[in-house]
Amino acid sequence: MKKVAVHGAATVRFEHRHGATRLATLYHHDPLRVLLPDPRAGDLPIAVLVTTSGGLVGGDRLDVALSAGPGAAALVTTQAAGKVYRSAGPDCRIDTRVTVEAGGWLEWMPQEAIVFEGSRLRRLTRLELEGDARLIAGEMLVFGRAAFGETVTRGLVRDAWEVVRDGRLAWADALHMDGDLAETLAHPAGFGGAGACATLLHAAPDAATRLEALRAAAEGLEGVRVGATAFDGLLVVRILGGEARPVRGAYAALWSHLRSAAAGLPVRLPRLWEV
Repeated sequence: MKKVAVHGAATVRFEHRHGATRLATLYHHDPLRVLLPDPRAGDLPIAVLVTTSGGLVGGDRLDVALSAGPGAAALVTTQAAGKVYRSAGPDCRIDTRVTVEAGGWLEWMPQEAIVFEGSRLRRLTRLELEGDARLIAGEMLVFGRAAFGETVTRGLVRDAWEVVRDGRLAWADALHMDGDLAETLAHPAGFGGAGACATLLHAAPDAATRLEALRAAAEGLEGVRVGATAFDGLLVVRILGGEARPVRGAYAALWSHLRSAAAGLPVRLPRLWEV
């Protein structure tokens, strides 16, 4: 019997009302669910995305739309690592659109996505900002289930970013690997044997002023290689590591550093990240 592909969706919007950031719009459709746990004292309102199916297989699709209105500030993350299972042919797609209006602040920091051997993933994260809007966004990929001794040698990984400010495309980037992945992952001019990678973005008019302090913070991180650059109101950080745990640790540490330096927020992660 042929499997029916799923098409999950979630829409979350925060607005500033009566002196505080409040949830304004909430929609979710299987297999996506949105939870709204109480934030830690002194931290932002938080929304947590949950994939109730446990993972994605070929042909599945998720559409996520996150937004913050003027003056609103919030954090969105995921409950656990996402899983992209082996596909018999079709691609699975994850499209995320993050919109921040003037004066708003939004953090989109999902936990890692684990791509299995033979999986086919197409992921696009589009960030749209207006005026002096600010955000932090990230994505992390883990190649195979190291605990099972699995390595990724074939499949499709397309992980793309688009950053738009005031209707103008400011930056676009895409990692694209298709077919024989083993050589690219092993090649010293490619991933150099990395078992995981992450991208961390900070968009703000003054993003470039955070570059040197972030590079200094990255110097003390072990088990990873980190590169960072800044241009046109955007700070871009890349992280590579032989194992997933050090990459996850660096991703979290640099996120914590940025949220504190840029927005005066606590240097700590949501409780879900500590499980």
